[in-house]
Amino acid sequence: MENNIEVNNLSKKYDTFELKNINFTVPKGSIVGFVGENGAGKTTTIKSILNITNSSGSIKILGKNIKQYEKEIKQNIGVVLDDSFLSEYLTAKQINSIMKDIYNEWNENKYINYLKQFNLPINKLLKDYSSGMKMKLKIVVAISHNPQILILDEPTSGLDPVVRNEILDIFRKYIEEDETRSILLSSPITTDLEHISDYIIFIEKGNIVFNMPTPELLENYGIIKCSKDDFLKIDSKDYIRYKKEKYQYEVLTNDKNNIRKKYNITTIDKPSIEEIMLFYIKGEK
Repeated sequence: MENNIEVNNLSKKYDTFELKNINFTVPKGSIVGFVGENGAGKTTTIKSILNITNSSGSIKILGKNIKQYEKEIKQNIGVVLDDSFLSEYLTAKQINSIMKDIYNEWNENKYINYLKQFNLPINKLLKDYSSGMKMKLKIVVAISHNPQILILDEPTSGLDPVVRNEILDIFRKYIEEDETRSILLSSPITTDLEHISDYIIFIEKGNIVFNMPTPELLENYGIIKCSKDDFLKIDSKDYIRYKKEKYQYEVLTNDKNNIRKKYNITTIDKPSIEEIMLFYIKGEK
């Protein structure tokens, strides 16, 4: 399978945090969800991919090194970050004029249609937009030059469920229109990623914990709820983490079929991505 993004041995060291030899790919035609708690390394990774943060390692986008071909590559990327890099004293109409000069493939009709779809006023200053309106505008700007890749850092944060759903539909259609496109999507709202992503990458304390197809992750992982006696019968090699609750143990496994066969345990709950993350972050080994 061909990849639109290839990250190899990406590392970055700060005084209190280190990104350690990160490796992953974003295949063509896929939406890759990027999850982890705040401070785990998601934004550092994304800014490194975009060459905003200077890190060591190799990053190829559309087959080319971002450090050598940054200007050319960025014509083919749509980006949403916390910092919009747009002045609060611009209007959506003025942004259209600016973007026409930046992007060779800027599509004014598409931009105006998206503004109408999201009820974004064209002549209102950005400083008078709500936070939700600002986020919607960032997304509209990111997709209106027909980029090959979208790199999105928490694009649905602060949006109500109805608007989030609209945004996710746009992302789906964006991929369906052209199967050579890709999305790398960081989000704290893991339920969104369960519905839309093809792969999930989980980063914790600067390390990739797992990188798996979403259906496989949700199918293979399971949460066992059992007594202390039953818990003590389970070999530590057969589970990832456990939590000791008031009346029972909760145990996370990444191979629930093996658990069923080996220990004759039938009650295994299907976990959400959020529950899996919480076991890794808060659970005991």
